[in-house]
Amino acid sequence: MTREDILLRKIENGDRQALDGLITDYYPDIFRYCLWHTRDRAAAEDATQETFLKAVRFLDGYRHQGHFRAWLYKIAANVCRDGWRKADEEPLPENLTYDEAGFERAESDADFICMVRGLPEEARELVLLRFAQDLTLREIAHVTGLPVRTVQSRLRSALKKIKKQLLKGEICHEP
Repeated sequence: MTREDILLRKIENGDRQALDGLITDYYPDIFRYCLWHTRDRAAAEDATQETFLKAVRFLDGYRHQGHFRAWLYKIAANVCRDGWRKADEEPLPENLTYDEAGFERAESDADFICMVRGLPEEARELVLLRFAQDLTLREIAHVTGLPVRTVQSRLRSALKKIKKQLLKGEICHEP
């Protein structure tokens, strides 16, 4: 039994501290995900808070079958999408700057942000979930509502497009 399973079982039995533990475990990952989809740190913090508020509100309706992480990402994706609609923002702004250690690596990794920005929105989301958030294909399928094979083929297509851009030297380089 995983830590997640234990915490969810305790939550079902009314243990509020188990809920705090679950939020503590997933907060950094959801926050980093929200940073990708918002213009600034404050908006990402708001989106992360809203994600966890919705998760707590709808936790009674969640049936644990090993997909809790994917369920959280699905909520975060919807919260961020709603934020774009309200603020009329682009999902990946031009000037991304982050202080998080994971993003330092992503920025230095062959202009990851520029490669992803050049993809269509649906492909961008798949690449982001797979490589920036390290979700499995099955978890991505759960988040997006697509079949696993579709996720796999679209991800492969997006990676081919990035490779083609790299070979042609079409990837932008930030100053």
